[in-house]
Amino acid sequence: MEAARIALTSRFGTKCMDSLPVYLEKGGYKTARRVLLEMTPAAVIEEVKKAWLRGRGGAGFPAGVKWGFVPKSSGKPKYLCVNADEGEPGTFKDRYILGLAPHLVLEGVLIASYALGVGDAFIYIRGEDVRVAQCLENAVSEALAGGYLGDNIFGKGFSLKVQVFRGAGAYICGEETALLESIEGKQGRPRLKPPFPVSMGLFGCPTVINNVETLCNIPLILENGAELFLKNGKPRDGGTRLFGVSGRVRRPGVYELPVGTLLRDIIFENAGGLGDGLTLKAVIPGGISSPILTPSEIDIPMDFDSLSRAGSMLGSAAIIVIDQKTPIFDVLRHVARFYAHESCGKCTPCRIGTAWIRKIVERLAAGNGEGRDLDEIMRLAENMRGKTLCPMGDAAALPIQALIRKFRAELDLSIGRIQGKGEAVC
Repeated sequence: MEAARIALTSRFGTKCMDSLPVYLEKGGYKTARRVLLEMTPAAVIEEVKKAWLRGRGGAGFPAGVKWGFVPKSSGKPKYLCVNADEGEPGTFKDRYILGLAPHLVLEGVLIASYALGVGDAFIYIRGEDVRVAQCLENAVSEALAGGYLGDNIFGKGFSLKVQVFRGAGAYICGEETALLESIEGKQGRPRLKPPFPVSMGLFGCPTVINNVETLCNIPLILENGAELFLKNGKPRDGGTRLFGVSGRVRRPGVYELPVGTLLRDIIFENAGGLGDGLTLKAVIPGGISSPILTPSEIDIPMDFDSLSRAGSMLGSAAIIVIDQKTPIFDVLRHVARFYAHESCGKCTPCRIGTAWIRKIVERLAAGNGEGRDLDEIMRLAENMRGKTLCPMGDAAALPIQALIRKFRAELDLSIGRIQGKGEAVC
């Protein structure tokens, strides 16, 4: 089957795939060698544009288009930053890639850097992911010793240095400009845009920031051609996606499927449906920043545009399945706690809004709430939307508003039950 032939995970079952000898045995770095020796940087960018590879980190901006924005002659160095922060609850696909096939990531970095004229690349990974970071650092050392990184790669005269940068574990550093601030040794807080990173990014130089999964698709596109890659997905949204499924399903894990696969099929066919005696209450389709969906809304293609029209987001394609035994109030409480804890505090609407939402939710959990508290939470969330430096204001507000709007009756009953008992909920 053609689609299977270019699957990102097709070689992941190979033992010791994280080592350079095994990766080379399976054809690793052959595409990078051919690209550097036979293609111009402009031709590489054009092929990626034709493939309609949309960013796999959340925003979904086409990678080739982003690459085309980099100034051709700014007189400054150019940088590539790989966003491997992956701090959103429910998201774990990039750790899966980095732990099983780190050289695939590096091959994508090499091809992208050649196309962009980048001499230094940084892979930004969460500091808590110690084992994965060590695996990646070992792969960088192997690639350097083997001549796949370093000076004069493949005798082409192109040189590339790759550094694994361990972050401090702040969710906000998944935002591209906060990530740049962190690499520069500053507190991870977003920058005002414009200027955008492609023109003034790391150290004030043109910088491209791509997600791990995005870059892993680059060797596949250049090996098989943009046309075949596009056929695996949808028009203007090519390829496959890695869907991370968690929650009360029989087979949680990472599934590689064509872009546009129905959410219902992913849950009930690929992940095996819910466990014995459990029924579906709701689904979070793209990490907790994406608004929740009810069971009547899951016959939806998992692509950026379809979910946007439904009032949600594909995001990182992290699917969280919620069964009927899970109280929605617990979900609301976890979301409120997370965003209040992770707000960097730079923007007043986000800093104050997330803190007050958490205070109100905790007051409700302790049985000291009032009937208008949910309406007050909705008002606070609305005052965050579109009023912050980075997308975190919307990331906090949208899922909270969706939870209250779609499950108001259940939340009212839960709050009434808590108040009736007069005791805190743990």
